[in-house]
Amino acid sequence: MTQSNRALIIFPTYNEKDNIEKIVHAVLPLDPRIHVLIVDDNSPDGTGKIADKLSEQEPKINVLHRQNKEGLGKAYIAGFKWAIEKKYDYIFEMDADFSHGPEYIKDFLREIQTHDLVLGSRYISGVNVINWPMSRLLLSYYANVYTRIVTGLPIRDATGGFKCFRREVLEAINLDDVKASGYSFQIEMTMRAWKKGFKIKEIPIIFMDRIAGTSKMSKKIMREAIYMVWMLRIKSIFGKLN
Repeated sequence: MTQSNRALIIFPTYNEKDNIEKIVHAVLPLDPRIHVLIVDDNSPDGTGKIADKLSEQEPKINVLHRQNKEGLGKAYIAGFKWAIEKKYDYIFEMDADFSHGPEYIKDFLREIQTHDLVLGSRYISGVNVINWPMSRLLLSYYANVYTRIVTGLPIRDATGGFKCFRREVLEAINLDDVKASGYSFQIEMTMRAWKKGFKIKEIPIIFMDRIAGTSKMSKKIMREAIYMVWMLRIKSIFGKLN
């Protein structure tokens, strides 16, 4: 990363008051070119107010308030559009609950120099997940196998949410056409980047399940993922992934 390149880490938040200040203070010292955008979906626990206070104290911290809880995908799309407008060079997706370790950011920044999209993978070097019950681990692992079979996407961990895009990738994707709102959003974004010929790299990470707060996983999100991979395959066949 050159002196002129800027990286933006986007944290989508909903009821993350116990985590947001800690995670922001963990990532900012890692590199002077890192900035943060907190996209808060009107958290009833006051996460947005904490984010505003952090922003007042540090100009590298930015906050985007959304009035309704519309899902992970919509929050990231809002963040991507903001990042494009502000001309950030590298744009991260990262959870605010420390399930994505800040120590891996340096690896992302190294690999994004020679790739267009870098993905943090839980399954590229064995199974690297801590504190998940076996049922959820098997669901996640086989969801990725299912995704590869249905879509042809050559990625071991297509549902992971720790990733870094070059701005050019996000500019090339019609963000208004991205339909997924849950975890299948991760599959859709990677699929669109792959179909456009961008160079993708998976790097190994260890995923640590959250300690504070509650998981956002639901049956609705799982149903959307099952449906979405078939929609992506059909769109891919007819050249509709833009």
